[in-house]
Amino acid sequence: MASLDKPPHTPLPTTTVKWRFPAVHSEGYKFVAIAIGLTLLLTIASNILFWPMVGLTIWVAAFFRDPIRTTPQGQGLIIAPADGLITMIERVPVPRELDGPNGLLTGDYVRVSIFMSVFDVHINRSPIAGTVRQVVYVAGKFLNADLDKASDENERQYFVVEGHDGRRVGFTQIAGLVARRILGFVKAGDIVAGGQRIGLIRFGSRVDVFLPEDCVCQVALGQRSIAGETVLGRAGGIAPVGVAQ
Repeated sequence: MASLDKPPHTPLPTTTVKWRFPAVHSEGYKFVAIAIGLTLLLTIASNILFWPMVGLTIWVAAFFRDPIRTTPQGQGLIIAPADGLITMIERVPVPRELDGPNGLLTGDYVRVSIFMSVFDVHINRSPIAGTVRQVVYVAGKFLNADLDKASDENERQYFVVEGHDGRRVGFTQIAGLVARRILGFVKAGDIVAGGQRIGLIRFGSRVDVFLPEDCVCQVALGQRSIAGETVLGRAGGIAPVGVAQ
């Protein structure tokens, strides 16, 4: 029996959250406008092309969709920067582009690779809150982003974010076969929140995340990640079942 001198249980404050149709990111406005223009022009030439072009226009708008994401809060959490399929989890040396006084410490890191198809959301987000210490762009090839060598040969852009606890996390935007443009929304010195939008890749690509030594990987191969929501790593965390360390 509850003690009479204790106040009655008070439920946590709640509110109703409703689903809403994702907005189109401003980077996609011109592409949607081009698709609409082509639809009108080609429909004048032939009515047969109307529905295929409408479908193409819808796909272009969907590619640049920018849904609202709710980022988990907690000490030592590293959040997925991209939507997509976890295709590789392996221990690798720190890339030379992430080395240096503003980069990561020399050594081996667990690299988690997230492959984004042309149907995934392509807005990339910061895996932690903190200060952007380094942004490095490297021109390169446009190999299949699912290949391991794409990390070293494809066009790519590196980021290093230092958290409030001093822990640094590196991650890389990598172009793919179809991707021909990597966009960054932040620069060195900017302060970012965990899950904040930091860039975009057009059209189909990959993002690599380098987990710090004291972080335990919390995802498995074949799992799908959600940018700004899925926990990739946890400092001092417990490895999930089926993930080799």
